[in-house]
Amino acid sequence: MSIVQQKPRILNVETIARSRMFRIQSVDLAFSNGEKRVYERLLPEGRQAVMIVPVSDDNILLIREYAVAIEDYELGFPKGLVEPNEDILVAANRELMEEIGYGAKKLTVLSKLTLAPTYFASTMTIVLAEDLYLQKLEGDEPEPLTLVTWPQETMLDLLSEADFNEARNVSALFLAREYLRQRVEL
Repeated sequence: MSIVQQKPRILNVETIARSRMFRIQSVDLAFSNGEKRVYERLLPEGRQAVMIVPVSDDNILLIREYAVAIEDYELGFPKGLVEPNEDILVAANRELMEEIGYGAKKLTVLSKLTLAPTYFASTMTIVLAEDLYLQKLEGDEPEPLTLVTWPQETMLDLLSEADFNEARNVSALFLAREYLRQRVEL
């Protein structure tokens, strides 16, 4: 049985900093037990994101791309922002075409994830892409992305790779594995 908690009352919200991609807000809260706290939260400028797990034959397709926050290359799945008024599956297919040069005839939403929701108000929809076909669109990447083909049967071995660390990629890997496994068991 779950306990229903009373949400804190928001006393004040103030934008304290802004960049072209994010707003930082200070949020004054009053909790039901009388405690008051000031939290900061990071808000993206209104855009959703999508991550795609492409499956081709008995392989999954990944990319290696530079991640400026860690100042190194990271192995992961294609991802990107959803354009204003763009359908999530259309965005997933567009990002696939831009980042790996394939489109997908079959797209399945696996889940919607949050990242550090205590202070970051961002969501990412995880999509499985199947029935791939060659189709390249020009993307916004500053350099060509390296395409990595990985056997589906050893997909969990990615967890041992030194450059496969990002939490959303790990989550997407498990979501895709479970979805594909359940489908085989049916």
